[in-house]
Amino acid sequence: MDLLEDEPEPAGGSNAPEFTVSEISGAVKRTIEGAFDRIRVRGEVGRVFRARSGHLYYDVKDDRNVLACTTWKGQLSKLSVQPEEGLEVIVTGKLTAFGAQSKYNMNVEDVAVAGQGALMAMLEKRKKTLEAEGLFAQERKRALPYLPDVVGVITSPSGAVIRDILHRLRDRFPRKVLIWPVAVQGTNCAPEVTNAIKGFNRFTPGGALPRPDVIIVARGGGSIEDLWGFNEEIVARATAASDIPLISAVGHETDTTLIDYVSDRRAPTPTAAAEMAVPVRLDLLAWVDEQSARLSRSAAQQLAQRSQRLRDLSRALPRPETLVSQAAQRLDYAAARLPRALIANVDRQRTRLARVSGAVRPHLLTGTIKQAQNRLTTLDTRHQPALARNLAVQAKTFETLAARFSRAAPTADIAQSDQALTRLTDQLSAAVTTTISQRNDQLIAIDRLHQSLGYHSTLARGYAVVRDSNDQVVTTTQSARAAASIELEFADGRLAMATSSAELPPPKPTAKSKPRKTKTTPDQGSLF
Repeated sequence: MDLLEDEPEPAGGSNAPEFTVSEISGAVKRTIEGAFDRIRVRGEVGRVFRARSGHLYYDVKDDRNVLACTTWKGQLSKLSVQPEEGLEVIVTGKLTAFGAQSKYNMNVEDVAVAGQGALMAMLEKRKKTLEAEGLFAQERKRALPYLPDVVGVITSPSGAVIRDILHRLRDRFPRKVLIWPVAVQGTNCAPEVTNAIKGFNRFTPGGALPRPDVIIVARGGGSIEDLWGFNEEIVARATAASDIPLISAVGHETDTTLIDYVSDRRAPTPTAAAEMAVPVRLDLLAWVDEQSARLSRSAAQQLAQRSQRLRDLSRALPRPETLVSQAAQRLDYAAARLPRALIANVDRQRTRLARVSGAVRPHLLTGTIKQAQNRLTTLDTRHQPALARNLAVQAKTFETLAARFSRAAPTADIAQSDQALTRLTDQLSAAVTTTISQRNDQLIAIDRLHQSLGYHSTLARGYAVVRDSNDQVVTTTQSARAAASIELEFADGRLAMATSSAELPPPKPTAKSKPRKTKTTPDQGSLF
């Protein structure tokens, strides 16, 4: 070691060098880190402790020894598997020493499960924990809407899964589709799927982007390692907390993940999930036609039955001429007696008049008239004072009311009304200003969302769009060779280029084709 060579020989005749504690600790640290640069260790996870700072401390042990391990807060999000006590794992990282406590430990950068058996054991442990919390209970599962307006799909934007779902929805009952692209395997799978479920639930009903009525989480088949992202606890809990009914379509029919137990419905395939989400439009039309025909037949049958019933009842009724014949006879008899009755009545009234008029004399009429005149004079004498008294009472009442009325009362009312009007005007102005500010913030947020979802943000990261002379997007080398000229669209503008099949070099083989963007026509009712 350089440290030993550089140390001077101490006094006192001894040739053993002297070190400070910090020097020997540093030498040990450099030795351990130099001998074990990057290593992989297999063992069983022991004690696990997460500090308030966010760092994770745990032990990896076998039947004889224990290795202290540390994963810093910034490294936790990169771990594909979170350490759990009793789990057999393979940890990857670097050995280092902590001189303050004369200890060595391992800084772990990656954790992998050691074998499929350990994966299944961890899966069973998680399943029991979630089941004990009631997340698998049937009573908490929600019914799917019969005919959703908007269907949210969480899956990879490339591959056959999304095409199968869109094709099946178009065949059965075209609906609007919102696709949230996510990674369906690997370390990013679980957090992206969790964020997608929570993101759909945060949509505002009737907003710029409509909130889905049902969510489909879909992925094709694969091994247990490929599907492990859907076994993560964060995905299961996000599914259980979703306010929107969720259909799980992960893997094939024989594949089962934790999201299948927590979701409201499980579909054996992505195509079956699309069939669960919407009914068949032609079947509904046929059912409506059948119900209409049944209604018409029922109405016709009811009319026929009622008509027959009416005819049966009409036969039991008497004839109309029989009902009015007796009344007609009585009318004729009364009409024949009426002239004689009128003559007899006139004779009786004439006799009564003659008897009454014989008892009337002129002096009796004169006395009656004089009594009536005296009574009228008396009433006229009493009427004038009564009118005067009534007028005096009314005048006094008017003076009282006039005294109570003053000019100050309308002025005070006008002032109060003016103040109330001013206050209401200020409140209205503040409300209008607040509403305009809120609408402006919403417009800015929608514009940001539009920019983030548009392809121009992709161009800003270094991509380009290739178009031919007809302004059609060129996606293959064959189409580029066939075009007389092509145009490249970058983030800051377009660049026209002339080309020919002879000048284009043959395409270079690639190890893995890049995923294509899913494009749906407006008549399919799909949104991205």
